[in-house]
Amino acid sequence: MKPFEEPIRQYLRRHDFGKFLPKAVLFDMDGVIYNSMPHHAIAWQESMARFGIHMTQHEAYLYEGMRGVETIRLQVRKQKGIDISMEESHRLYEVKSAIFASLGKAEKMEGVEDLMRQIKDCGLKICVVTGSGQRTLLDHLEQQFPGLLHHELMVTSFDVTQGKPKPDPYLMGLEKCGVQPWEAIVVENAPLGVRAAVAARIFTVAVNTGPLDDRILLDEGADLIYRRMTDFRDQWSTLLGSAMDLYKEDNPMTT
Repeated sequence: MKPFEEPIRQYLRRHDFGKFLPKAVLFDMDGVIYNSMPHHAIAWQESMARFGIHMTQHEAYLYEGMRGVETIRLQVRKQKGIDISMEESHRLYEVKSAIFASLGKAEKMEGVEDLMRQIKDCGLKICVVTGSGQRTLLDHLEQQFPGLLHHELMVTSFDVTQGKPKPDPYLMGLEKCGVQPWEAIVVENAPLGVRAAVAARIFTVAVNTGPLDDRILLDEGADLIYRRMTDFRDQWSTLLGSAMDLYKEDNPMTT
């Protein structure tokens, strides 16, 4: 059996697709492109405490991927039994954003830039799909990843009304890249992000860069899982090669 043949075939059976031919890779941002989640976890815990909301750093990883304003409204509803307006939620999110910014620069995830260069060299498009509204990170993506990331291939919390775990952000990512679900790969680290990608019917690679158990990501439907971005980087060419080989094998008239 070829490397990665079984997870690819399971993906095809699950969604009743006849082919898997990657043309684009859709990256989440926090915890995937940047090692920013430790700072986000602190910022969530401290900001919510100021408004009488108990939120642990571990919970920040469970809710990761959801639009920040939606996380706030959910927590307020759960703990206080009231619905706050979007305007009030935005005000609370500004406090969280200020704390996050005060914690210093978020470093690039080790191995992610090398991975993106491999992807680009293979002729595939790269798109960022994030639930973040953290302008301190979003505004620097193009300059920190020159020639790799471009504003027109980004989906942020400002672009959708329903964020992750709904599939809308990844569906918009597909649209911006001009590809179908079976022509894309998602790289995620968060349970809600994996759920959104699976709902969009995209082959999903989970890189578990946080403290959560691998089983949480697998239970959400991840097709592959890695503990480090460098591990996925090192196996990228094998994954793409396996996908191409299986496509040619299953579609001999196209070769």
